[in-house]
Amino acid sequence: MTVETKKTVASATAEIDIEKAQQFMHKVVADCAATVSVTLAVIGDQLGLYRALADMGAVTSAQLAKSTHTSERYVREWLINQAAAGYIEYDTKSGQYSLPNERAAALLDTDSPFYLGGALMIALAMTKAEPRIRENFRTGAGMRWGEHDPYMWEGCERLFRPGYLANLTQSWIPALDGVQAKLERGAKVADIGCGHGASTIIMAKAYPNSHFFGFDAHPASIEQARKHAEDAGVADRVTFEVASSTAYPGNDYDLVAFFDCLHDIGDPANTIRHTRDALAPDGTVLLVEPAAGKHIEDNFNPVGQFYSGASVLVCTPNALATGTEALGTVATDDALAAVVKKGGLNRFRRVLETPINRIFEARI
Repeated sequence: MTVETKKTVASATAEIDIEKAQQFMHKVVADCAATVSVTLAVIGDQLGLYRALADMGAVTSAQLAKSTHTSERYVREWLINQAAAGYIEYDTKSGQYSLPNERAAALLDTDSPFYLGGALMIALAMTKAEPRIRENFRTGAGMRWGEHDPYMWEGCERLFRPGYLANLTQSWIPALDGVQAKLERGAKVADIGCGHGASTIIMAKAYPNSHFFGFDAHPASIEQARKHAEDAGVADRVTFEVASSTAYPGNDYDLVAFFDCLHDIGDPANTIRHTRDALAPDGTVLLVEPAAGKHIEDNFNPVGQFYSGASVLVCTPNALATGTEALGTVATDDALAAVVKKGGLNRFRRVLETPINRIFEARI
């Protein structure tokens, strides 16, 4: 009797259900295929293959290769992979490939709330850290943000910037008690862990009467943030400096913001304590954190899968490299509240949420 006609079969250790085993095999194959496709998607982004597809309409591999000055022999199977992955479409009659507008928004439009090109870069960058993180499992050591592949830094800006564009000044800041009015009149704002400065610059453009200070411990990110501020025409009201979250300069800040970074910090309570001392008497902390559930099983979805994986490969290692406490990317509301209150901010509330973020307000 063949395996296909049996309901169960003996494995090396136990009897298994064949149908369930085959279903799981299919899932693993799909995950492996997705990993490969992510790598090829980043290649398509970097070489302008998606852009050419969007601009040219339906094309053959030869036409796409000629337009992008790439090798047709490589482009040929790249197209097959991307069609199999569902990123592009293939017409069996014409033998041509195309990129539908909806998928172009996710792959090309860096201002679109549907854009996910940054997530592809982050996913690829995280895999490159595997040898180091594998050893960290044994030693408990960490890995700093700046030690990751540069795709990580650019990918994070690309991933989160569209959400900031769509929500930061439209809904998040207006949801904070009295903060928008202060910013419109003229306020002093600190953006901690500012990275390439996307969030800082968005606020500066929206509130021309206010002054903004972006701080990050990663020198390369601060250098890039300064360039972005110049390009955006706000360098006269935005200052970027290399500084840690527990020692950034200044005081009497009307608003101190943490965008998707408190969980990366190795000493979050002392960070909040320093922030409390840096706030103006009626100052506010805006805390934006990744989406996460109250219970472990609430994270059993694609967003939770991505964020928990990022916690292992990026966020927790940075926290352990810079301190002794690692909140992690899927820290619950209660865990965040405990850290904020330990740091001396007694008023804490969740004000809003998006599919990928939770937004909190904290005050003295």
